[in-house]
Amino acid sequence: MTAPQAPSITIGELEANYQLYCKALKMLIAEQRTLNKIKKTVCWGKLETLHHCLPRQYKSPDYLYAQLVKAVSKPAE
Repeated sequence: MTAPQAPSITIGELEANYQLYCKALKMLIAEQRTLNKIKKTVCWGKLETLHHCLPRQYKSPDYLYAQLVKAVSKPAE
């Protein structure tokens, strides 16, 4: 008996949902989740896959995380 396989997702589908993954990452940061917990999420995995497949077009999730944390911690002017 074989285990059911998870449906595969295409790069096109990942690209179409890129903004959604970034929004989810931003929400996790706003909830003050730790980086270790964030790295276990689906959105982190999707962002990693995009960066791995298309590194010139998509930044690494670590870079996005650092940029978002910096933007959140910056005082409003």
